[in-house]
Amino acid sequence: MIYNVKIDAFEGPLDLLLHLIHTLEIDIYDIPVAEITEQYLLYIHTMKELELDVASEYLVMAATLLAIKSKMLLPKHEEEIEEETDFEYEEDPRDELVERLLEYKKYKHAAEELQEMEHERSLMFSKPPADLSHLMRELGPQKVELNVTLYDMLGAYHKLLRRKKLQKPLHTKVTRQEISIEKRMDEIRLELKSLTGRVSFGELFPFHTKEHIVITFLAILELLKRNEIFAEQENNFAELFIVNKEGA
Repeated sequence: MIYNVKIDAFEGPLDLLLHLIHTLEIDIYDIPVAEITEQYLLYIHTMKELELDVASEYLVMAATLLAIKSKMLLPKHEEEIEEETDFEYEEDPRDELVERLLEYKKYKHAAEELQEMEHERSLMFSKPPADLSHLMRELGPQKVELNVTLYDMLGAYHKLLRRKKLQKPLHTKVTRQEISIEKRMDEIRLELKSLTGRVSFGELFPFHTKEHIVITFLAILELLKRNEIFAEQENNFAELFIVNKEGA
């Protein structure tokens, strides 16, 4: 008859100590070293009897527990007692072990939370952006009409800022506005009339100053609102083009 023996797997000696503390319902700040050492050594002996490899770190922890146990069991001489009365606090030999356990417990809890978040995220499925270029090839010269929304305009605006490397904190100094939105609208009207066909969104921003870019963008939005121009896009996530309605 074959007996299958199963023992818990631990990630290290600190993980084993935390398990014993939880099982024995021990206060982590007041560990009974004699009891915890006995249980720890029992686990080590069990692993050896089952012919399992015992990592060196487990043996090091066993030696540490025995050293702490011995230090706490050794009787104190009268000279040591007199010296201790001169100090307000006597260092507990368990302090370093408790500090290591608390630190390990904190990271173990954080790892469990991250694992739970990973599991929840694995239950979510998202669809990547679709490539519609094949539609253009199938339709040939025909035009795919896409509704350009305000979010598309804002997306093109932020791409423009990145290209011009203007993603920097604004200066706190207030400067006088040198050009009005109405004047910039007139300039855009003249520029669109002088050019045939459509104009790339980025071509309407010839200057690299933040003030001019903002005013130009507001002027384009106002012209769109007044239905004097319209924006078109060949496919999703493609470049935007501005077209004058009079020349369309």
